[in-house]
Amino acid sequence: MYDNGLGLPQDYAEAVRWFRKAAEQGNPAAQDALGMRCGLGRGVPQDYVLAHMWANLAAARGTKRGSKLRDLVAKTMTPADISKAQRLAREWMAAFEKRKKK
Repeated sequence: MYDNGLGLPQDYAEAVRWFRKAAEQGNPAAQDALGMRCGLGRGVPQDYVLAHMWANLAAARGTKRGSKLRDLVAKTMTPADISKAQRLAREWMAAFEKRKKK
């Protein structure tokens, strides 16, 4: 598959690797993109819990796309899965804030 007619092959796994690096640094656009990749299963196994978690983190930082993705993914999830995703987001945020203080 090629991207935007530029003649370059798409490498979803490589894209996820870079999105993850930026997302783990707190970049909301990367968190949003990583959530989308997790939801679609592009470059990573499809995982709605992780998609919700990353989208929720992006939404908390003000991205409209993150909140839309989070809400869309939540429609396909069980209440237990949503609860797990929210817990993971809280844990990630607490660990991120702790790393920032160092």
